[in-house]
Amino acid sequence: MSDWRVPGFTSTGSKRPDALFGPDPGPEVPARVSRAAGCRVWAADGREYLDYVMALGAVALGYGHPAVNQAAEQAIADGVVGPLPPVAEEHLAEALAARIPWLERVRFLKTGAEAVAAAVRIARVVTGREHVLGCGYHGWLDWCQGGAEGGGIPAGVRALFAEVPFNDVAGTREMIRERGRQLAAVVVEPVVVAEPTREWLDALRTETQKVGAVLIFDEIKTAFRLAIGGAAERYGVRPDLVVLGKALANGFPLAAVGGRADLMAGATRTWISSTLATEGVALAAARATLETFEREAVCDHLHRVGTRLLHGLHRLQRKHPDAIAGVAGMAEMCFLHYATEDLSRAVAVGCAKRGLLFKRTAYNFVSLAHDEGAVDHALEVLDEVLREAAG
Repeated sequence: MSDWRVPGFTSTGSKRPDALFGPDPGPEVPARVSRAAGCRVWAADGREYLDYVMALGAVALGYGHPAVNQAAEQAIADGVVGPLPPVAEEHLAEALAARIPWLERVRFLKTGAEAVAAAVRIARVVTGREHVLGCGYHGWLDWCQGGAEGGGIPAGVRALFAEVPFNDVAGTREMIRERGRQLAAVVVEPVVVAEPTREWLDALRTETQKVGAVLIFDEIKTAFRLAIGGAAERYGVRPDLVVLGKALANGFPLAAVGGRADLMAGATRTWISSTLATEGVALAAARATLETFEREAVCDHLHRVGTRLLHGLHRLQRKHPDAIAGVAGMAEMCFLHYATEDLSRAVAVGCAKRGLLFKRTAYNFVSLAHDEGAVDHALEVLDEVLREAAG
């Protein structure tokens, strides 16, 4: 891969062939795609694949959904960007607040990493504090790389961040209390491989309130999937700030940070801005996505089809106990734990050879375009590949 013009093969690290299929996967698996439609993609050589990667969860309606495409095409015809903010920005903010009432105020950005960083900046402005606790993956920017490997991150920045253990009530409570009045925010992905316990969510809410820290839900993966309002809606816990992204605009680049009006006012006391934060195509796509989710009860479909997939994965685990160590995630976003790393690579490559893209790590995603037939076919391919790989 070192000979490619793009360092590391691609600008999206999780789409590297070695990330999806393991080291040196060989020429029989797809390296790049040329087009996508519904729940299927076509490689550069024209071969068709049934896909469960779904742009790393950024597509929940299916690739190229007609209503979203139509809205985007109209925004292109209207000029994409202009010298002043577009009316679409305020219209989308109003629509999101109407459907997700805890988003009293909203700011838009282009990527999830930007939006979570903006939420942390706002929390630091409002509290006057610097320390942050996190749980899950929040992007590649400096503020959340406390224990990460790799260079280029100042030691002083690393020292301001630490990770709380997912679903560990005692450990989370201890870390929040230890930092006390130095703590600006606690940022959590509410689903990390497994569902959160009620006790852990309640501890996060109670302990952050006690020390005056801002509770931020990173709903990049979970909003517009578990529910339109994400985990906060499903589990009934209200964070102070929420970050949305990925499926928000069904694959068009858009993210948002929103929450309590008094906290979001902090965005005007710092500098959070980018030239293309308000380009109209993604804003129009997000509005059409929201309308489609409401009109077609998309989350119900994702849960129903995802449950069929999840139950099928559990059957495969019982059938192939020596190959599958466990089933992780939930109906809308799930994957298999394999007995060995070699098995995980063999299954991912074997599936690709048979026209199925199924991630060997977190997560695989269903979409509105997946139906029962697509799920059953995927389970049949997995069964066949597991028999071959285990044998």
